[in-house]
Amino acid sequence: MEVDLVPMASAIGVSVPVLRFLLCFVATIPVSFLHRFVPGTLPKHLYSAITGVILSYLSFGFSSNLHFLIPMLLGYTSMIVLRKYCGIITFFTGFGYLIGCHVYYMSGDAWKEGGIDATGALMVLVLKVISCAINYNDGLLKEEGLREAQKKNRLLKLPSLIEYIGYCLCCGSHFAGPVYEMKDYLEWTDRKGIWAPSQKGTPSPFGATIRAILQGALCMGLYLYLVPHFPLSRFTDPLYQEYGFWKRLSYQYMAGFTARWKYYFIWSISEASIIISGLGFTGWTDSSSPKWDRAKNVDILGVEFAKSAVQLPVYWNIQVSTWLRHYVYERLIQKGKKPGFLQLLATQTISAVWHGLYPGYIIFFVQSALMIAGSRVIYRWQQAVPQGLKTVLVLMNFAYTVLVLNYSCVGFMVLSMHETLASYGSVHYIGTVIPIVLILLGMVVKPAKPARSSNPRKEE
Repeated sequence: MEVDLVPMASAIGVSVPVLRFLLCFVATIPVSFLHRFVPGTLPKHLYSAITGVILSYLSFGFSSNLHFLIPMLLGYTSMIVLRKYCGIITFFTGFGYLIGCHVYYMSGDAWKEGGIDATGALMVLVLKVISCAINYNDGLLKEEGLREAQKKNRLLKLPSLIEYIGYCLCCGSHFAGPVYEMKDYLEWTDRKGIWAPSQKGTPSPFGATIRAILQGALCMGLYLYLVPHFPLSRFTDPLYQEYGFWKRLSYQYMAGFTARWKYYFIWSISEASIIISGLGFTGWTDSSSPKWDRAKNVDILGVEFAKSAVQLPVYWNIQVSTWLRHYVYERLIQKGKKPGFLQLLATQTISAVWHGLYPGYIIFFVQSALMIAGSRVIYRWQQAVPQGLKTVLVLMNFAYTVLVLNYSCVGFMVLSMHETLASYGSVHYIGTVIPIVLILLGMVVKPAKPARSSNPRKEE
């Protein structure tokens, strides 16, 4: 098989393991489509589990399924034996095993050199296992005092083993997400809740699927066009050191801009897969059109034109951001108290550890916490000034977000401490200094607080 793939891999400029993964990843679309025609609940769970195992084997080899099996079994065993503590047990055992794999495989180096392993899929799987255990743990709690997300997702009954495996590996959805909840998976499989037969009929997924596939093709085409012009190796090239300040800053922007299209491609294909299966359905619009928000992992225009850094988690890696919000950020807030920078920093640190233990990841997510905190300061000022100045501050927040995001993401891309600090230092650490200055100014210049928005997600 590998020999046959060499010419194709060479033609598109990737390694054979990456091409094998991409072929299996794209195959999740027809595999998910066929799920619609499997009769009966139990056969659907079996189909989800078996196709997930096969796609994992074809993508990464036999060892991948063993890696997936360990956190899955640890999580399920904790739910059986120690329900009262299964959430916290699964959180630490799942992350512990993932960290061990990160250290052993050092996947970031392999990814930079064109290789691939099962660690990326394991990252998604661990989140699904943890959320399932926490929701089963929440099933013991009284509904009063629970947050809306807890009420919606908590599990009163232990899922069967085949339900659990089907949820974890469903049609290869663990390859790149999106992360979804066990309760949604069960209702989708059983055709209950929003998937129950109704007068509006069954929502057609085909238009949204085609849109996602075309979007993915466009993203990959743009990425392949841009990446030879803005390689990451340029940051250690003597030519980069000859650039002036503004050209270095511009190169950082273009390198980040280029890299994002790779992720846009991956998430567009995973979106198409979840949509065509029907699991991505989230209800109907006022005009009776189907919504597919559960499948959506990125809003490309939202990311590229975000007016505030606070909005980025709402647009980028949406389902993982939602997971972090529900299972980390909100659970660190003490009752009766407001969240602060420490909760934000802790959440970003968990996100960094989830990605891997490279210094670049840690630095990027600490930078992200600073970036968001600085953006909140600008927003507070923006809400307190007259309309004329408000427009100026809106533009300032947009420019700040573009600058600091693309400066910060260099660490996410190059990973090593030396390369990260060298690239930051080449522009005088401007993307670190500005957020810190804004945070300090925010402690001194405190405008009156405006009335709270009816949309808590807008600038929270």
